[in-house]
Amino acid sequence: MSITYSIGDLAREFDLTTRAIRFYEDLGLLQPERSGPGGRNRVYSGRDRTRLKLTLRAKRLGLTLTEAKEIIEMYDSPRDTGAQLQKFLLVLAAHRKQLEAQMADMQANLDELKTHEKEARVLLAKIGKPGKPASRAKA
Repeated sequence: MSITYSIGDLAREFDLTTRAIRFYEDLGLLQPERSGPGGRNRVYSGRDRTRLKLTLRAKRLGLTLTEAKEIIEMYDSPRDTGAQLQKFLLVLAAHRKQLEAQMADMQANLDELKTHEKEARVLLAKIGKPGKPASRAKA
C-alpha cells in the first residue's frame, strides 16, 4: 500500500495554508483522489507530494506557477529527456538573466545612495554639524 497524505499533512510539512494547496490543485499542479461522503476528502499521493515540493522549489527560483507546471509536466511525460532538460535550462537562463539585471539595478541604487550620503556629510561638515544620521523623534 502506498503512503497517502491529507491536505493538513501537506500543509504542516511544507508550512502552507490549505487554501494555497487548493489553489495549486485548481491550477492542475496537484491531482488528489477524493474519498468520503460526496468526495469531500482529498487524498494526496506521493506523486502529489513530490509535485508540491517541486512547485515550491520552482517558486523559490523565481519561476511562475505556469512555468513550474510546464516543467513538472515534462517530467510526467515519457518524452525525450534531452528536450526536457533543454527547456528547463532555457527557463533557468531567462530567470538568471532577470535576477542579474535586478541585482545590477540594486547595486546602482546603492551606489547612488552612498554618493548622496557622502555629499550630505560634506555639506554638514562645512556648516559645522557632525555627519551622523539624526535619531528618529518619537511621535
